[in-house]
Amino acid sequence: MTQTTTDRPSGGAGGAVVPVLAFAGIVVAVMQTLLVPVVKDLPHLLDATPADATWVLTSTLLSGAVATPIMGRLGDLYGKRRMLVTSLAVMVVGALVSAFTSDLLLMIAGRTLQGFAMGAIPLGIGLMRDMLPRERLGSAMALMSSSIGVGGGLALPAAALVAQHSDWHALYFGAAGLGVLAIALTLTVVPESPVRARGAFDLPGALGLSAGLVLFLLPVSKGSDWGWTSGTTLTLFAAAAVVLLLWGLMELRVPAPLVDLRTTARREVLLTNLASIMVGISFFVVSLVLPQLLQLPAGHGLGQSMVVAGLCVAPLGVTMMFTAPLYARLSARYGPRTTLVLGLLVIAAGYVGGLGLMDAAWQTVVTSVVIGAGIGLAYSSLPALIIGAVPASETGAANGLNALMRSIGTSVSSAVIGMVLANTADTVGGVGIPTTHGFRISFLIATAAVAVGLVLALFLPAGRPSEQRPRLRASSEEDANLERAEAALGGFRGRVLDAAGVPVARAEVTLTDRRGRRAGATVSADDGGYALAVPAGGAYVLAVRAAGHAPFDSPVRHEGDGRPVDLDLSLPGETVSA
Repeated sequence: MTQTTTDRPSGGAGGAVVPVLAFAGIVVAVMQTLLVPVVKDLPHLLDATPADATWVLTSTLLSGAVATPIMGRLGDLYGKRRMLVTSLAVMVVGALVSAFTSDLLLMIAGRTLQGFAMGAIPLGIGLMRDMLPRERLGSAMALMSSSIGVGGGLALPAAALVAQHSDWHALYFGAAGLGVLAIALTLTVVPESPVRARGAFDLPGALGLSAGLVLFLLPVSKGSDWGWTSGTTLTLFAAAAVVLLLWGLMELRVPAPLVDLRTTARREVLLTNLASIMVGISFFVVSLVLPQLLQLPAGHGLGQSMVVAGLCVAPLGVTMMFTAPLYARLSARYGPRTTLVLGLLVIAAGYVGGLGLMDAAWQTVVTSVVIGAGIGLAYSSLPALIIGAVPASETGAANGLNALMRSIGTSVSSAVIGMVLANTADTVGGVGIPTTHGFRISFLIATAAVAVGLVLALFLPAGRPSEQRPRLRASSEEDANLERAEAALGGFRGRVLDAAGVPVARAEVTLTDRRGRRAGATVSADDGGYALAVPAGGAYVLAVRAAGHAPFDSPVRHEGDGRPVDLDLSLPGETVSA
């Protein structure tokens, strides 16, 4: 499949948009690692049993998984900036609830609200796709995608410092303050995207997906406590399978589904999402292992303080941040598929090398840097691969689903590594203490996950870089003329007109082959002009979507003889030779 052009309106997207959106992503990511320094003390702090205290973490995981695809779809329908601000506002409310309580149930409620902010990252990526020109989009999406690791890595030492020298509730006051700042900056700097999907919100689909995810992730998170072969665990897994199957059948029959499963089943989208699960697994292993290795007493670990441990792991996030511009250059030259493969190879090298680098604190820093660089490249490649395979109106939902796949990876990683460390622990004074042997097995599991991800990435379609990224913007008459010149090599060209013959600007024009695969997409220029090249001769469908007009699909044919076909597209309902 060849993607010819994709467009984003560039007006109003100032230079501060990217750092503001990236800052919002980092703030959201902070919520994921905020409690890591005090996890072991939660039963005492909340006057709860260890099993009950884990719900403080599990609740955030579940709500984040549910909210990510839902907020993405709502963003496509009603405005991505609006939903981004809503996500951050819910997070602020949740942080304040947690800041003012030590009651377990209220704390869980607050943490559940905080998890809803996870939808902010795919929404930010969608805003970038809609607003930024091609030359800025690659590095911007890379930074936004990596913000989940950047925020998590930078939050560890900061949270450790606060927890060590202040009341732990101060962590939540700080998070609320960051959230308010992110909201203010977003409202001030980031314009709303003009791109909208058509249709209504699929409430039954949202409820079905939410139920299926909770039924699946709940036993994944609690399986170690309940027992992986217990009746509760197996029953929930079975119920999840049934609910998700029924949900999928329902989504295939809905005109405007929450998740377009036909698009999701496309080779490039499906393989990218499966690879995302593997990247999520590999990312969380290092986040789980290194802090424990550093803080365990001598004889079992490296005997470092909470703050030092956070500082040693912080390069994981810092390196991810600095790989964004490197990714943009590599992707521009070789394409996001190649960059994903390279990132996975670097991650594998970091884990294999890390097997022998567990004897000193500086060695963990080396491991963090190498793995962080690989994860930064891999995470940065994922949204580019998704965006290159879905229409602009589905960007939020598609990236939300991709973010969900990463979350599933981290959830599976947490469950599996927790089980491994528990089964390989030494019992000292009735307490299980993780061992270096368990840490090395965890690194081997991460390496295996990376190997699976590498195989999946190698099966992604390999197009030339110029085919894998947007090449032209139809945001001016000059750009439209460039598109027409390119289309002279063969394809369809003309203007999008309304029923009165008036040119329609910013109309989405999509070319689909007879198998339903997208062969190209663009947005009409100010004069209504569009141009789409074709990968080969044959039958196609030209689909036109424009605000205020009924959608229009027209079967067309191209002989593949190198000559352009001139077609004006009238909304609604006919094609006319230009």
